[in-house]
Amino acid sequence: MDTVKYLLTEDRMPTSWYNIAADLPTPAPPVLHPGTKQPIGPADLAPLFPMALILQEVSTERAIAIPEEVQAIYRQWRPTPLYRARRLERALDTPAKIYYKYEGVSPAGSHKPNTAVAQAYYNKQEGVKRIVTETGAGQWGSSLAFAGALFGLEIKVYMVRVSYEQKPYRRALMEAYGATVTASPSEETASGRAILAEHPDSTGSLGIAISEAVEVAAQNDDTKYALGSVLNHVLLHQTVIGQEALAQLEMAGDYPDVVVGCTGGGSNFAGIAFPFIGAKLRGERDVRAVAVEPAACPSLTKGRYAYDFGDTAHLTPLVKMHTLGSTFVPSGFHAGGLRYHGMAPLVSHLVQLGLIEPTAYQQLDTFAAGLQFARTEGIMPAPEANHAIAGAIHEALRCKEEGVSRTILFNLCGHGHFDMQAYTDYLAGKLRDFEYSDAEVAMALAGLPSVG
Repeated sequence: MDTVKYLLTEDRMPTSWYNIAADLPTPAPPVLHPGTKQPIGPADLAPLFPMALILQEVSTERAIAIPEEVQAIYRQWRPTPLYRARRLERALDTPAKIYYKYEGVSPAGSHKPNTAVAQAYYNKQEGVKRIVTETGAGQWGSSLAFAGALFGLEIKVYMVRVSYEQKPYRRALMEAYGATVTASPSEETASGRAILAEHPDSTGSLGIAISEAVEVAAQNDDTKYALGSVLNHVLLHQTVIGQEALAQLEMAGDYPDVVVGCTGGGSNFAGIAFPFIGAKLRGERDVRAVAVEPAACPSLTKGRYAYDFGDTAHLTPLVKMHTLGSTFVPSGFHAGGLRYHGMAPLVSHLVQLGLIEPTAYQQLDTFAAGLQFARTEGIMPAPEANHAIAGAIHEALRCKEEGVSRTILFNLCGHGHFDMQAYTDYLAGKLRDFEYSDAEVAMALAGLPSVG
């Protein structure tokens, strides 16, 4: 096949998002209505999302144009830099070449504004006044708050309680952008009150926070819901990362043998990896794609590929994904953005097709990798990004053991400037590893919905 050339501006920022659905050998399983168990239509999603995003969710077009107004905002930080980690290479004494795409240069400090700006734009175009959402560590919440400020939208954020308490400066950043932030589970919603009645000391989960946000959106005509990961249109918006990396590596005369990304819901990983996997699907270039998740929330490595709800209160449609069960409440490890019970349906589908290699790392190993990166490359990574760094280091050391040189690319999805308490605790020996046991997995999966 002819090589696909992505449309880029003169400074190599993409002018369209890449939709991997166009290149899949088999389509991903459909989203199902929780009542009828039949595939849903656009009308079923209309109470939650603007129609433009619903159409992107089901699109099979390879390239979807980025609106000019969104491009104009992207230019504040895009294209993001691609660096070669030469000092880390020397420290590891590896023959590998390690590159990283640095998304921490965005105003909110992570990759999340790539979709937050797009979602705010489409909601504004449809006349929406308010967007409600959830957030784990706060990168998504602060990004949507930033985008809401740009488009004059009211933003309401339900923040997982353990992160609300662990990361006060992320909460402060959201409020500085004008958002209202509530710890979840809360007394504001029926789903939150139900959880608190049964578990008064609940630390919360993304599934619970999603339930609260969806409940509010469904009950208010002027309010829509926004999700920062998992859904097809969210992964689509993040592909600006991988498209830019392709162009930048072409300038450097290089191409990755391995692409590594951390995975919680899947948007960061998809953003860096999907354009390269797409090239592989089209027969252009081969690549290994490694998805790194926390051992304490191992949806890809221990979860089941099955239809499940996206939230704890079962207000959402059913999606087929790798899941730990919608009632799963993770331990309070610091990578709050990776604490979701499920994985993006498209990422899950590609794992089933053998195109993605999932792996899991313990919390202490990822913090050790993050500090080694900070002490060689000078950037303090977010705890989520530490998982990608750990995966890249593993691949580089593997090159050393095998005596071969490979090119490794990973996505440094955000900075850790608001996560210094986590590093303080790690250096003081206060952090510990959390293992999600097979028995706990089996118990959580026992409640999966029955789908024929």
